[in-house]
Amino acid sequence: MKYVFIYGTLRAGEINDINLAAARNAIGQPRLVGRTAVAGHLFDFGTYPGMIADPKAAPVIGEVYEVDDALVAVLDEIEQVYPGVDGMFAAQKVRVEVAGEQLECLFYPVAHHAVKGHPQIHGGDWVAHRLGR
Repeated sequence: MKYVFIYGTLRAGEINDINLAAARNAIGQPRLVGRTAVAGHLFDFGTYPGMIADPKAAPVIGEVYEVDDALVAVLDEIEQVYPGVDGMFAAQKVRVEVAGEQLECLFYPVAHHAVKGHPQIHGGDWVAHRLGR
């Protein structure tokens, strides 16, 4: 089992909902650990966000799930992360605190060069931003 921090379309109720992704692939249901935030900059790419982690930035809101190892390959496919390929998203690790517990999570930040020309989402919450458009 692994932990994953999700901040965009993988969040519950969004178009790539992590729970539905698991169900579509006959993988065990992810367990929501809780909501948390990672310091960074969030950008609007139209139908999805991209985040650049930055310890000096404002918090970006997300959810932490405990997931079956098999689901990681599905998430990589959704985010178009492939071994040896420099894509727009990358799989990285980040430490977060959820309910007083420190967890190392996988997350999918966007490449720095990709944000050029895209508006920053102030407030750090993709779902609130999308609903407010």
